[in-house]
Amino acid sequence: MLRRLYDFILSLAASPRAGLWLAVVAFAESSFFPIPPDTLLLPMALAKPERAWRYALICSVSSVLGGLLGYAIGALLYEQVAKPILEMYHYSAQFEVFRQRFAENGVMIILLKGLLPIPFKIITIAAGVAQMNIPAFIAACIVTRSGRFFLEAALLRRFGPPVRTFIEHRLMLVTSIAAAAIVGGFVLIRYI
Repeated sequence: MLRRLYDFILSLAASPRAGLWLAVVAFAESSFFPIPPDTLLLPMALAKPERAWRYALICSVSSVLGGLLGYAIGALLYEQVAKPILEMYHYSAQFEVFRQRFAENGVMIILLKGLLPIPFKIITIAAGVAQMNIPAFIAACIVTRSGRFFLEAALLRRFGPPVRTFIEHRLMLVTSIAAAAIVGGFVLIRYI
């Protein structure tokens, strides 16, 4: 079933309303949907490289707005909505530890985890449950989601189809390097 959903999402990339679908998928993935927007962003940016920046912007804005819905689910509807979502993805056990970490390091968690190919909805819901400071939450989401999507767009514009294969097979490596660069930047700022 998940494979059929993935194939359906890829078919949307060829649609005349691909930009709208990209916004819908990016919004939904940040709060409840299992397929990441990268599945649309990659083929769309390859098909029309001149629009890669636009597509990255659509993903970024929609993902942050969807993150606010995820936050609201966690903050206002944990028992009714968030808990069943977490159980559906088998994240309940890990969630309590994750929630405690948000109290101490919420911004850093969003910056790191938002770049990685893990379900962003888990992070946004956790931020809501932990009642993370909303302006800090929004700022961290903007940085991490824009960083991820604009990095992908830049690589696709520069290197084209070979980078798509590389990203699809080594997405964890690419986003981990980007996450390390962000952390390194914060370390430099703090200690210099």
